[in-house]
Amino acid sequence: MPIFMDRHFLEGTSAADVAQAHRMDLDIQDRYGVKFLTYWFDQRRGTAFCLVDAPDMETAQCVHREAHGFVAGEVVEVALSAVEAFLGRIHDPDPAPGQSSAEIDPGHRAILFTDIVGSTEMTARLGDRIGTEMVRAHDAIVRRCLGQNSGREVKHTGDGIMAAFSATTAAVECAMAIQKEFQLYNGGNTEPIHIRIGLDCGEPVEDSNDLFGSTVQLAARLCAAASSDQILVSENIFREYGAADLFGHASRRRLKGFSKPVMVFRCDWANDTTA
Repeated sequence: MPIFMDRHFLEGTSAADVAQAHRMDLDIQDRYGVKFLTYWFDQRRGTAFCLVDAPDMETAQCVHREAHGFVAGEVVEVALSAVEAFLGRIHDPDPAPGQSSAEIDPGHRAILFTDIVGSTEMTARLGDRIGTEMVRAHDAIVRRCLGQNSGREVKHTGDGIMAAFSATTAAVECAMAIQKEFQLYNGGNTEPIHIRIGLDCGEPVEDSNDLFGSTVQLAARLCAAASSDQILVSENIFREYGAADLFGHASRRRLKGFSKPVMVFRCDWANDTTA
């Protein structure tokens, strides 16, 4: 059966209410041949997301309607591999030792893209073998920084990496750490690697037919728009990070796929003094 993720607008609802609604779904799911796998709840934003194995989205909605009446506002079909890559789980989490229930993950994620500047020209100049080694060096540095900042690699893009973070602060700090690591690398190597990075954040289902569709698209476009050794972030990242002095330049830019100019902020990572 296909897998669906739905989005509920539940402003003013408590985590306990949502947990009870999930249990009510589980109580009657067998009548409809449906299996609710897990859910996420963002109390601050008033949104909940359910992951469900169902014959079709209408059947999943019928379970919600009968169980508790919280019918989803949006539903998209998803791949389990993508859900796990972005969100880290496809089943209800187990409670931590000593806890009666697991902490609810809001499902909100920051998405980061890296891209090696001039990778095609670099491979043409150095040859396939050396070009591949340069990509491997990029991968090692980025993956090390992801590991140190709780980042999750979603996929390799050929000359870059897409990653997801539960916390926006961790995503920004990882982006800065990556650029600093490449600065160190380039100081000791005759063949430097310069990269660009783009960041956005958002919800898994948000006015799109794809998981994190608009967030992934904007992060990718910001990465493509960045200059060598630059980090560009969205207005969402700027607002959530909460350190305006880190973002010294803002401008509206026209980006492919977006009908209106997008506010873009440049991260002044080279002036960051944190460890």
